[in-house]
Amino acid sequence: MKTLVELYDTRAIENVIGPEVFKPEKVIYMCPDEVLRDGAVQKNIRGFFKMRGLDIETEFLSSSIYKTDKLLNQLRKIGEKNGHLTIDVSGGTDAALFAAGMYCEETNASAFTYSRKKNMFYDIQNASFADSLPCKLEYSVEDFFAMTGGKLRKGRVDNSILSNYLNLMDPFFELFCEYRAIWSDQIVFIQRISQGGNDGPVGLFAEGETVQKGEHGGKVRANFSFLKKLEQIGMISKLKYDEDVSVSFYFKDKQVRSWLRDVGSVLELYMYKACIDSGVFNDVVNSAVVDWNVGTGNMNVSNEIDVMASRGVIPLFISCKACEVRTEALNELAILKDRFGGKGAKAAIATTEPCNAAARHRAAQLGIAVIDLEELQSKKAAERIQVIMKVREVL
Repeated sequence: MKTLVELYDTRAIENVIGPEVFKPEKVIYMCPDEVLRDGAVQKNIRGFFKMRGLDIETEFLSSSIYKTDKLLNQLRKIGEKNGHLTIDVSGGTDAALFAAGMYCEETNASAFTYSRKKNMFYDIQNASFADSLPCKLEYSVEDFFAMTGGKLRKGRVDNSILSNYLNLMDPFFELFCEYRAIWSDQIVFIQRISQGGNDGPVGLFAEGETVQKGEHGGKVRANFSFLKKLEQIGMISKLKYDEDVSVSFYFKDKQVRSWLRDVGSVLELYMYKACIDSGVFNDVVNSAVVDWNVGTGNMNVSNEIDVMASRGVIPLFISCKACEVRTEALNELAILKDRFGGKGAKAAIATTEPCNAAARHRAAQLGIAVIDLEELQSKKAAERIQVIMKVREVL
């Protein structure tokens, strides 16, 4: 394919998936004026192609995307300059699609589209190369950020070592379920007796009185059976407990130390493990942090997604909450899903509390699945994820 015309779409993936699959010599993007004035879109698309190892010439043209007659005339000029055109009609405005149809009727140009529902390309006209062609791309979490000019940074977790802790994640969450009523207090207690850095053996040592200052001026007492079970599952060792006097132990390592000092980590790790266990994804990231305005000299803006996974060209965004599901959290998740993943993206919110009817209704309006305490405790999170990603039917 020599020249591919892309009708610019606000969903980043619509602008890159066709060029990546069919690898034309040149891609011409028909864009609204504001996109060209900004310049970021051109930089993002070119940077994404370079990151993916694609040597594709790109050209961006200012187009009146709501004026069919002007779009048609522009397509004619592009054809005169570049010869036979292939047009991707997967994205774009209604006016752009109408103009593309008129141009194809006039010139017998090639046209194809992409169906997200079936994950296949289809021949619209003279594009037999795209006839019922499955899309076999496998984008990583980082790829989805790169499409929109973001950069994946290291978050609170080093994902390169998480495979070493998979055997801890389910027992850790089972412990949470058993001690949910006192979980926050026990995490606060551990925080109080493990102040300072976490480097070296001294940093991994925790010691203090059995009663510590809690939050909001209260007191928190060490629960021996809770700590003993932490030792049994291998997260701490050398536990010493003298009732009403003192407690001491060693954290397994600095990564475990950080998890035991953070109330929400247990749910994030459990959902990460559920994604792995689902067998659905080609990439899963815990604590996915994305930076914007990278390299511009401006103060970077960042977002964090508790768990993000990708299956081919479909991303899943999971927000984990150790509290009731609130409208603000749902709205934030919906914005992230639309910005990074577009129309085909999936999102879920996992909560360690029961989810009320109002929150479920709002989540449904935004296309967000809810995984609440009951499903988590019944160990059905992996199955639920399979249903969300439509690889398993609802029973």
